Amino acid sequence: MSEQKYNVLDLFCGCGGLSLGFEEAGYNVLLGIDIWEDALKTYAYNHKHSKTLCADMSTLRGEDVEEIIGDNNVDVIIGGPPCQGFSIAGKRIVNDDRNKLYKGFVRMVEYFKPKAFVMENVPNILSIGDGAVRETIINDFKSLGYTVETKVLTASDYGVPQNRRRAVFVGLTKGNFDFDIPMVAEKVTTKEALSDLPEQSIEDGGKYFVESTSGYQKLMRINSIGVYNHEVTQHNEQTVRIISMVPDGGNYKDLPKEFQETRKVHIAWTRLNSKRPSITIDTGHRHHFHYKWNRVPTVRESARIQSFPDDFIFLCSKTSQYKQVGNAVPPLMAKAIAEQLKKQL
Repeated sequence: MSEQKYNVLDLFCGCGGLSLGFEEAGYNVLLGIDIWEDALKTYAYNHKHSKTLCADMSTLRGEDVEEIIGDNNVDVIIGGPPCQGFSIAGKRIVNDDRNKLYKGFVRMVEYFKPKAFVMENVPNILSIGDGAVRETIINDFKSLGYTVETKVLTASDYGVPQNRRRAVFVGLTKGNFDFDIPMVAEKVTTKEALSDLPEQSIEDGGKYFVESTSGYQKLMRINSIGVYNHEVTQHNEQTVRIISMVPDGGNYKDLPKEFQETRKVHIAWTRLNSKRPSITIDTGHRHHFHYKWNRVPTVRESARIQSFPDDFIFLCSKTSQYKQVGNAVPPLMAKAIAEQLKKQL
């Protein structure tokens, strides 16, 4: 018998990190929904078997989605709704206007009644208001018949070369989700992730300059036909001079006093540490520099740090690509969650 493929809806899909993880775990992603067209262009280009919908989740109805996916059952709903309103403690959380997007997620779960849902968010969502937000979310889904488990996961435990932490909520209609997800024996370092990519730009589709030197690099290259999104940022002389004084894994504290306050954020002038997984990458604010080269990581290097394989190609402007990568859920972490979920479906 062929293995059953569970159908997935990805809400707030972005460029599709969560979708990719679920696809690689053997799920069938029917549709990715987002309001940002750039991210959807990248999503459509890389998820050839999924449809896309550009829509506002605060007003989108289940009926509208059903028209697009046809008669297909929805087995799992996944996504990471922005939760700006969750900084408010107590009962006002539920009615805060900024939580319309989160409520859109709840509404889709109520409409499609999937076997399971996976919702991810920032780690402090579990502690805001002394846990009031966490309880509100759990109760919203409990009232729809779901048992909800939640935990903060660190991406590097699942083969991602980055210490990115995310709060994950998993709801099931039958049983409780088991967060005892198998972890990797050894964490992947930044050097193991990036050392085969050169200091200079490579034209899209260009050849790799060197052979892969780690298991992770081999994994990232599996279906790749060349290097894409490896366009180097040209910094001014002052920036290059300052970052050249920071050692591998160092930061602004390693600089002479006169340079320490040239940028007013505490993460400024941070070099990635070649011997450890990367710190959490952002959406392109240019404060984190390559462990060796005197420049910020390219989009491709950032994608490697997020565990996007090299055949996943980012579209639109370079600024947009950085944002797409930085906003994504690391696919390898998503895959680990998806495989664990599959055991219980």
